[in-house]
Amino acid sequence: MLGPVILAASRSDRMRRLISAAPVTKQVVDRFIPGEDVDDIVPVVRELADQGLELTMDVVGEDITNPVQAAAARDAYLELVDRLKPLELGTRAEMSVKLSMFGQALEGGHELALSNVRPVVEAAAEIGTTVTLDAEDHTTLDSMFAIHEELRKDFPQTGCVIQAYLFRTEADARRLAESGSRVRLVKGAYKEPASVAYQGKHEIDRAYVRVLRTLMKGEGYPMIGSHDPRLIAIGQELAHQAGRKLDEYEFQMLYGIRTDEHLRLAAEGHRMRVYTAYGTDWYGYFMRRLAEKPANLRFFARSMITKG
Repeated sequence: MLGPVILAASRSDRMRRLISAAPVTKQVVDRFIPGEDVDDIVPVVRELADQGLELTMDVVGEDITNPVQAAAARDAYLELVDRLKPLELGTRAEMSVKLSMFGQALEGGHELALSNVRPVVEAAAEIGTTVTLDAEDHTTLDSMFAIHEELRKDFPQTGCVIQAYLFRTEADARRLAESGSRVRLVKGAYKEPASVAYQGKHEIDRAYVRVLRTLMKGEGYPMIGSHDPRLIAIGQELAHQAGRKLDEYEFQMLYGIRTDEHLRLAAEGHRMRVYTAYGTDWYGYFMRRLAEKPANLRFFARSMITKG
């Protein structure tokens, strides 16, 4: 199992320096992360929107060690909102945020993260769009869900992410489905112990289907975060069984992965949202993309051999 090894490398400063210094790395990273600042990303937003795709924007970065950095992360998202406003895309371009970037892990981090993310949610609402709170490792989730619940009091369209590989997720899904929340379901991309998470692919896939069935039968808005053709087909069937119209759920995939499938689903009338990350602190995000899917690792290794 290479996934856990890669996830361990994502936390290694030595591996960060080694991979960042490799001449080919930028060429490969550009496949997944199309820019380092907001000026780079605005043309990408326009291009994807012109293709009939929707977006969720992520300013990458997680290693926040003080409140000043957390405030800078907040300001980066506020700048993104400002640049999205004239595009008038509304919910076709939403934002995804990791509360770790807003100071969640610092002393008093729950309150700090809430105070930093609220202005972003408010600004997003002012331009007709919304924010989804990304899931991180299992130790952060009680705080994330509490912040999500608090934000939904004033901004009910605020979404959150749940991870199929965690044992707790089926209960979380039932609660969120009953409350009518927007929920992105993913398999999970953090190294979690066997005490809290399924470890095998088949177990995770079965859990994903169980959770997705709950979301489809519920009162909320399911967002199917997967590149797996089988799970995509199952998602379509579960939506049909639940009597959902095409605008009552959506698919989400990462920028740079299965782009033909993005366009195919959009052409069939599905809402297809592309998770589009940008920023200079790309290492952790990039390594999790490699860990999630063996094909991504093969792509990187082949590029290192042929272009390095």
